[in-house]
Amino acid sequence: MINEISPSQCDLSPEVPENMSMDFEPAFDLATRRRIQRDGIFGLGETFEDGLWSSGRLDEYLTKVFTSPAPYVSPLGWLRMFLAAMDKRVFNRQAGRGAFNIGEKHYDLGNDLFRSMLDSSMSYTSGYWASAETLEEAQVAKLDLICRKLALKPGQHVLDVGCGWGNFAEHAAKHYGARVTGVTVSKEQAEFARERCSNLHVDIRLQDYRELHGCFDHVVSIEMIEAVGRKNLPAYYRVVDRCLRDGGLFVLQVISGNTLTRNSDRRLDQFILWLVRYIFPDGYLPRVDELLPPRDTGLRVEDWHRYYDDYERTLLVWASQFNEHWEQIADQYDERFHRRWNFYLNGCAALFRSQLIDVNQIVYTKGLASTQYQPVR
Repeated sequence: MINEISPSQCDLSPEVPENMSMDFEPAFDLATRRRIQRDGIFGLGETFEDGLWSSGRLDEYLTKVFTSPAPYVSPLGWLRMFLAAMDKRVFNRQAGRGAFNIGEKHYDLGNDLFRSMLDSSMSYTSGYWASAETLEEAQVAKLDLICRKLALKPGQHVLDVGCGWGNFAEHAAKHYGARVTGVTVSKEQAEFARERCSNLHVDIRLQDYRELHGCFDHVVSIEMIEAVGRKNLPAYYRVVDRCLRDGGLFVLQVISGNTLTRNSDRRLDQFILWLVRYIFPDGYLPRVDELLPPRDTGLRVEDWHRYYDDYERTLLVWASQFNEHWEQIADQYDERFHRRWNFYLNGCAALFRSQLIDVNQIVYTKGLASTQYQPVR
């Protein structure tokens, strides 16, 4: 039996600081409050999808939710988090054909959807805003930063693990004269990338990364490791080690976070449960210690670059452009999808703003490099 809910039990309406607008404050009816009390932030997302509440500034409201004391978690909520944590430890959801699940259920939702929110390079990862004024400039700066961290030279062969729509492959081949082999598990991404890179020294493959072999001068992986699963992280690093020549560099861009552990933040855990259920099936954010390569590889960390503020800004631009262009794609989706993606984009922006998750560029060397690595920013 559910008792009558008091504000202290389900306080998702925190005080508003002087520098924050009031129009972000939602109003919940009693039934919605009861559902949120039962399901926590997971239920907050579901009720937003259902159209049961709204906010003039969703990112601001969710920031306050993520930075206020954690709301009450019901026994059902604790059970859901426990089962999710055990699932990551026991089952390998990415085994075999499972590796293609994320491609089919997320990245193959339609290129029109991603065109509506991304820049012209179709970069679906954090931009680098150090000196950028627009999303386009930030994404080009990110791609160029990675090339400079590799000290990329004409003719060098780069493996792009999780190549997306071919943005890095095109940039590295066109501006640095590199050869690029890119792999993805998304059919729509592979077709798009092949077409955009058809006149360049680029090979795009629809392939599980675990099947990769060969010897490459460098390896790049831009926010793909979040899809490999907790149980596959050691195997992922071993594939990189296998494919990277001695002295070569590996640049990894990754979203990191401590989720579904004994000491993780329950507000983050509840949002991640919603995200994995409705947006990124079988996704997993590695912890910082899991980004240290296994001892049975020749990889070692040379540089670690954090820039979480840049992802907040990137996500807010994506959300703005998604809503600005919604009418152009509305006939392909429904209003529930529209609300779901708003909760996703604004919620992730709020997580970065609240510093509950981070984005990193990590440079690894295989074996002994001929010269000492010099960090690049």
